[in-house]
Amino acid sequence: MTLRAGLETPVGRLEVVQEDGQIASLRWGGEVVAPSTPLLAEAVRQLNAYFAGALTAFDLPLALGQGFQARFLAVLCDIPFGETRTYGDLAKALGVSAQAIGQACGANPLPVIVPCHRVLGASGLGGYSGAGGVETKVWLLRHEGAAGLLL
Repeated sequence: MTLRAGLETPVGRLEVVQEDGQIASLRWGGEVVAPSTPLLAEAVRQLNAYFAGALTAFDLPLALGQGFQARFLAVLCDIPFGETRTYGDLAKALGVSAQAIGQACGANPLPVIVPCHRVLGASGLGGYSGAGGVETKVWLLRHEGAAGLLL
């Protein structure tokens, strides 16, 4: 069964989706809907804490998929709050091309929670598939204190 909760954030309205006892996706848009399960309530609590500057790591059961997608998303989760990696760094770590990393970032079903915004190009920000595009990525990096000399 698919269940949803929605919340307003500094980067727009977000919808958290729960399936089979895990957080399956985070999307921009949707309606602000109160959580109907303890897991959705915890996800909303953690997202609110993150945006308030009181949480630096999410602790939720996540549906990371299988195969390369699962390995890739797990590597993203290992990038600490306030730090960044390049597409090339992740490509070397996973034995794939930097282009494959860019495509995988764009397909991340759990942005913000699984921090694809912490992945940068070799000489710039790179893209961001969330609502607001690169402006949202810049906001998230500044929020985490990871903007550095890039911004």
